[in-house]
Amino acid sequence: MWIATLRHGTTSSPPRCVAGHHHHVLWASIAQKSSVNIRRHLQTQERTNDDIPFRKHFKDNAKRRKHNASNDQSGVSGQSVDNALLDRWQLTVGLEIHAQLNTPHKLFSGALTSPNEQPNTHVGLFDFALPGSQPKFQKGTLLPAIRAALALGCHIERQSQFDRKHYFYADQPSGYQITQYYRPFATQGSIALYDDDGIAPEDGTLARIGIKQIQLEQDTAKTVLQPPSDAMLDFNRVSQPLIEIITLPHIHHPQTAAACVKKIQAVLQAVNAVTTGMELGGLRADINVSVRRKGSGRPGTTLSEDQNFQGLGQRTEIKNLSSIKAVEDAIIAERNRQILVLENGSTIKGETRGWTLGASGTVKLRGKEGEVDYRYMPDPDLGALLISDSMIAKLSETLPQLPDRTIAELVQHHGLTTKDAKTLVELDDGRRLDYFDDVCEEIAAIHNQWQQKPGATSGDKRKSSVIVANWVIHELGGLLNTSESIFDPDQVSAGEMSLIIAMLEVDYITGSSAKQLFAKKFHGDTRDIRTIVQDENLALVHLSDDEYIEMAVGLLDSHPVMASQIKDKGQIGKLGFFIGQMMRKGRGKIVAQKAEATLRQLLEIPSK
Repeated sequence: MWIATLRHGTTSSPPRCVAGHHHHVLWASIAQKSSVNIRRHLQTQERTNDDIPFRKHFKDNAKRRKHNASNDQSGVSGQSVDNALLDRWQLTVGLEIHAQLNTPHKLFSGALTSPNEQPNTHVGLFDFALPGSQPKFQKGTLLPAIRAALALGCHIERQSQFDRKHYFYADQPSGYQITQYYRPFATQGSIALYDDDGIAPEDGTLARIGIKQIQLEQDTAKTVLQPPSDAMLDFNRVSQPLIEIITLPHIHHPQTAAACVKKIQAVLQAVNAVTTGMELGGLRADINVSVRRKGSGRPGTTLSEDQNFQGLGQRTEIKNLSSIKAVEDAIIAERNRQILVLENGSTIKGETRGWTLGASGTVKLRGKEGEVDYRYMPDPDLGALLISDSMIAKLSETLPQLPDRTIAELVQHHGLTTKDAKTLVELDDGRRLDYFDDVCEEIAAIHNQWQQKPGATSGDKRKSSVIVANWVIHELGGLLNTSESIFDPDQVSAGEMSLIIAMLEVDYITGSSAKQLFAKKFHGDTRDIRTIVQDENLALVHLSDDEYIEMAVGLLDSHPVMASQIKDKGQIGKLGFFIGQMMRKGRGKIVAQKAEATLRQLLEIPSK
């Protein structure tokens, strides 16, 4: 077992490693200061603070916190800004999105990518930076990266290179990260955001965000804090292949920034370029935020026209945002902070800041490192990355359908609303859409088998698709939410759901019985659908017209005031109360549409 220990007060010194006599599983435990913060330092220090008296150490920490608070300008952090003040300032946002590529091997070693395996069980020699080990580029990692770049409209560079980005931190054992700073493999892309993607109303119906570059790089080790003063390092994640997508500063509203991250995530998932989305840690976002007083750019230009982005305000960077909501909320908080700082006559400092979901403001983490600090240099152990025209052509031809096209087809061919179509595309990394397609295919087969709809028209198929979408999104979604479980297409198979819906379509069961039947299967009932219908007496026994009328008259007589409000005052919305009462009294034998028709007839209300 390997144990890496940092003494208290010497976080800038490299860890001391001690070799034990255990098996290959690697653990690293880092003893830190009580604040549990691991700070990056670009220079090591020989002098230690081991012998500083506790009282002095305590006072120094208090002074340091006070100093940081002063630099942080925390007096304005978390305060709101009124609309009149916002109108005087222009927000500018650029995104850096880090996405884990869907590959079986790491970027520079033959070790397997293993996000869900036991810690430190898939670590190559180079991943742990053992002396004498060298990086070996795994060609297969390039395929999903190129798919992502093509899907985002990028130009693929036929020759690119890897560079070293130097910093000292426990999660990067080599002391540098391999990235593509100078010559990335993809450049000059863009992504179109429409009003139904959720962009800010101020951006109109279309906002096109430029993508400066996409670069390959390696991930760092995963740090798991162990309060009060330890952290465990899992090197399974070291050298996990990443792409970093860097947008141009074309974004001017927090809502549009969140929509951009969400759209890029959907595109990456559609082309099978990434492992998971933000919810499961497969994608993280850094945001660069600045503000400038309106009218302070180059004369005669808007920000979008100013291609050199001259005159932008001093930017700050907010790191490691792991949800769409965090992106929007963090931008709002940092925008407000910067505006208030500038309105108070102070200046914005270039720095890296942090954000916690639910917080009212951003907090300073450290001063912003620059290009000189990282000492970028070409990696001498890795040659040029060459990409052939034939590879680009092949991947372009086989590129999966992108979300915008899928949504358009769902609306046009299946009759779904744009909202429902987008929801299907985005839910569960696209697996809910696959489930929808499977259920639709099964229902079509059932219709043909039952011959209930010989020569079914396109309208019939569209109607079935709308019903399926409602069940896949809302009925299934409701059960997933209440049970706090993760979507599993086998929990209720596509065949089982299609049979339930088909029975509902031909009035073999009622809507309430269908929901009851679906819930039983969802919660693990192993009986087949027909057996449950028979055992639970769920089959619809059709009542006669006279029986419908008798039940409706009895309910209307029991609630004369409400009946009068519907008939005489036109309060049609209250009709739903009587329909619900008939459904309850009928115990699965009442069809809602026929109950409504009966009530309308008795109350002399025109049919819909």
